[in-house]
Amino acid sequence: MRTKVTLVLLFLNVALFFFIFRFEREWRTEQAALESRRRVLGPEAANLQSLEITGPTLTAPVRLVRQGEAWNLTSPLDWPANPHAVLRIANELKLLEHEASFAVEDLAANGQSLADYGLDQPQLTVTFSSGGLDANGAAAAAALRIGAETPVGNRVYVLSPDGKRVHVVGRSLLDSLRLNPDELRAPTFFSIPFFEVRSLTLQTAAPANLRIRVRRGEGDRWSFENPIVARASRTAVQLAVSGLNTLETRRYLGVERTNPELADRAGLGSGALRVTLEGNNRRETLLLGNEIGPLPPTASGESEIEFYAKLEDRTAVFSVALPARLATTLRNAQVELRDRRVLDLDGRTVTAVTLAAPGRPELTLQRLEATGTSAAPSWQMILRQGAVAGPQTLPADREVVERLIQRLQLLEVVDTGGFLSDAPGGLDLENWGLTRPERTLTVSVAAAAGAPPATLVLQLGVGTEREGRIYAKLANQDFVYLVEPGILTATPVVPRSYRERLLRELPPGARITGLSLMDTPAQQPVYARQLAVGETWEQALAAEPPDRRAALEALLAQLGTLRAESFVRDDFGPLITVSGEDRPWRYRLDTTLSLVGGDGAQLTVSTLFFSERAGGSTQYAGTPELQGGVVFEAPQPLLDALWTLTYGTRDPGPQVAP
Repeated sequence: MRTKVTLVLLFLNVALFFFIFRFEREWRTEQAALESRRRVLGPEAANLQSLEITGPTLTAPVRLVRQGEAWNLTSPLDWPANPHAVLRIANELKLLEHEASFAVEDLAANGQSLADYGLDQPQLTVTFSSGGLDANGAAAAAALRIGAETPVGNRVYVLSPDGKRVHVVGRSLLDSLRLNPDELRAPTFFSIPFFEVRSLTLQTAAPANLRIRVRRGEGDRWSFENPIVARASRTAVQLAVSGLNTLETRRYLGVERTNPELADRAGLGSGALRVTLEGNNRRETLLLGNEIGPLPPTASGESEIEFYAKLEDRTAVFSVALPARLATTLRNAQVELRDRRVLDLDGRTVTAVTLAAPGRPELTLQRLEATGTSAAPSWQMILRQGAVAGPQTLPADREVVERLIQRLQLLEVVDTGGFLSDAPGGLDLENWGLTRPERTLTVSVAAAAGAPPATLVLQLGVGTEREGRIYAKLANQDFVYLVEPGILTATPVVPRSYRERLLRELPPGARITGLSLMDTPAQQPVYARQLAVGETWEQALAAEPPDRRAALEALLAQLGTLRAESFVRDDFGPLITVSGEDRPWRYRLDTTLSLVGGDGAQLTVSTLFFSERAGGSTQYAGTPELQGGVVFEAPQPLLDALWTLTYGTRDPGPQVAP
């Protein structure tokens, strides 16, 4: 019997010791950890989904609800929340730490209560919920009560959500919760940045009820879908969207449904202009109502107009200061957002340009592929003289052709009023000279990634009013544009305007060994020199005066690489027209060239003829040898060198003082 009692007592002792070391130790450890932990809130503040701030000093509760990545203020006003203000509150809650804490149950032992810390009637209570659920399946909510401020230390007392501990925390939490509604509201109402915007839609007021939609396409190209199918200007759309994103509320005027007079005055019903931005799985719509009036100019001098406004999914009515330029863009978006470029050549490679004009043979400029890795592509002209004769091919000047393509690429309507008609009639086309165009340009474009080659046919007409107005139209479109008059001058159907300006370039090893400049009417030499064997031009010109030596050196450089400033005639004759009078050539320049051949150096003589000076920067030159015989304007360096040699001796020099 005694043995059994002893065994039972032994078992009970073992159970007691196990309980003490297993459970009571954990309780004490957990309580000690709770007392030593400085973080006030735990996982319940990690993923906030809603916030509510109440207090006796607030006229209405402040409620914030998270929808996706954005926060919305639902009380006291339905409005997008200021993300910076909400982020500040969320960070304060998640990172809230105490300076000291004590248990509520210990207050009675010290003769104190929650009222001593202002926690029986807290000045603010913040209730928040996270993504978790409580036992009933509802969103788990927690409340943090904020009491009185500490006598010293700039801190406040807060009561933990379970009501068991009082914490002393910094007052930055109180400051973040005391933000007024204006600070909690987002100042702007559009939040979709331009890079995310997929379309911009504007619907005008009745009775026109015009719906304008501009959509982003491939390659960041923008185009109209309604009411016409046309290109839109990326720059104009970006300025419009950026302007909308920077708009801010100026005044909050009330809620429409509780103020019928405000609803009538604002005009935010069927008469409002609807502006919609669509982004990635979200859209935002602004309703612009009646105009309140103009505002004083801004500091930068920009004029603004105040409008009644409302967001489509909100009840608050407010006013917005709209820059006058943006207001004009929204009212006339069909014109203001149009791409003013007539030809869509951005980022595309032009392979050929064909020019045609009434009474002139067709002229084609064709791109030739570059032969080297670093060489630029060259161009050639294809001339079609008639049905019997075959096409003639001549080299074209690359710089001239590239300037022509750039001029076509930059061809714009003269202003927003230059979009004359989107559906012209036959009489309109005849009056604008487009039934028999003054110029027809066919631009061939190489195939781009995923797109076939394209051909753009541009027609330029001169109106019957003959006031210098030039009209443009693409052959496969109905749009008619008013363009700059200089486009006709920039697109002559004259072969010599595009032919290669480089007349001669000495090959490697070739050199000039002789010069002879003759005044042909007087049969007097202006300069003549033939190099001796082994002599250089530096040695030959050493005895010349400095100005004359510099002119001869410039002349040698120009003759080594001979270029034409522009072509005057496509043939060469014994007479040249100067100042409206046919005259014989004044000067003859013979250049002796030493060319390297199979049997040694070969000498050849090249001849250039020059006219009298025809103007301050004009002197004509001609050659029967190069490019089949041409007459051209001499470039300025060649012209200056000839002036020093031919007229330098007649310069009287500076005036001598009496």
